[in-house]
Amino acid sequence: MSHDKVKEMHVAIVGLALAMGLYKQGVPFTVYEAASQYSVVGAGIGFGTNGDLALDMIQEGFRPKFDRVCVGNKTKETENIYYEGLLLKEGLGLKEPWYGKSSWGHPEYIRRAGHRNDVLQIMTSFIPIENVRFNKRLTAITQESDKAVLTFADGETAEASVVVGADGIKSAVREHVLSPLYPSEVEPVYAGSYCYRGVIPTAEAQEIFGDLTDVAKMYLGDRRVCITYLISGGEELNFLLCVADGKPWELKSAVTQKVRYEAMMADFEGPDIDDRFRQLLRKASPIKWGLFHHRYTSTYFRDRVVLLGDSAHASLPFQAAGAGQGLEDALVLSNVLAKIWQTPRKDDLLEPYLRAGFAGYDGVRRPRAQRQLERAYEMGQMIYQLHPETERDMNKVLSKLQHGWFEWIWLHDLNVDVQMATQGVDKINTQIKASI
Repeated sequence: MSHDKVKEMHVAIVGLALAMGLYKQGVPFTVYEAASQYSVVGAGIGFGTNGDLALDMIQEGFRPKFDRVCVGNKTKETENIYYEGLLLKEGLGLKEPWYGKSSWGHPEYIRRAGHRNDVLQIMTSFIPIENVRFNKRLTAITQESDKAVLTFADGETAEASVVVGADGIKSAVREHVLSPLYPSEVEPVYAGSYCYRGVIPTAEAQEIFGDLTDVAKMYLGDRRVCITYLISGGEELNFLLCVADGKPWELKSAVTQKVRYEAMMADFEGPDIDDRFRQLLRKASPIKWGLFHHRYTSTYFRDRVVLLGDSAHASLPFQAAGAGQGLEDALVLSNVLAKIWQTPRKDDLLEPYLRAGFAGYDGVRRPRAQRQLERAYEMGQMIYQLHPETERDMNKVLSKLQHGWFEWIWLHDLNVDVQMATQGVDKINTQIKASI
């Protein structure tokens, strides 16, 4: 790549999140995937109202396909419930005076969750396979005046005008962006809790919890939480059994740790925990999934390299908003890059457009994603019964979660975000027109 002009722009994506939007808008790109084929980690995934809107704006053909594989709560009357709160203690709180009024959600929110693999298959159906390179694990990025050079574990290199890092929480692209000025922000931070997780047939879950499986649940306890919800068209139940330990994470280079079965079971021993949760835990693999987040991030870009999704703002799972925030990133960034690509002056230098576009993206997305990250941590403190304001008072927890806690996430005007993020590119085009 000997020149750096708009007409020669090519985007390298280390990951998948952005590709649908760029393909739809005709922006040249290549996806570099570390695995030998598309693969997923985890089982359940939901997007929220904001994520659904972002998907519609990125690729309107996605939603009809997603509707066929996603599932919400079991009945029409409960579709607007995000979660219903109960307790881990014996009896689950079913006889408490607040039970029956312990759910939170919104009339404009509709619960929808699917299996990650189903979602992956839908996403990849919109991306030409010839735009994807598998077995390409990124090891280094170097930037020159007119390009970025990617080096992979197999020794191969690739050049691109732009590099987008959507390579997850342990991101090589994040290290490149932040290490020169903000080295302390590169690594994800252990948030003092971990979980065991699994997926079981709904019929098995009903043997333990009966019709409590019909509606997504959060069971709150002293430094313990259980989260359950339906996936796979209602045929399976996804569950997480979470523990707040407050200790340092033992492993330096991994976010999971295999443990003895007896150690896993010991995490939910005791008379203060209903035996049904131990029955559920026996169906999990004895693997601790450490809960990490990127506590601080001072910028989402460095010159030609920009971050997206978990590589930019990995958060704790308690608001189920991480995937939706990644989709908002993809929507905004795809529109920024499309605006640059579609400029009528194809022989203009690319670098000023990238500088303006990435500054707009960063200015719009980073404050909002950071707020979500901080609120997810605070919600974790509430449901672990560690929050200094709510402590173990279920009424106080419900009061916070039922009065506007989620609306700012779900009911957000993404069109305004796109317009704000692309203003810098528009300004360059306006200045050029005025000078002609």
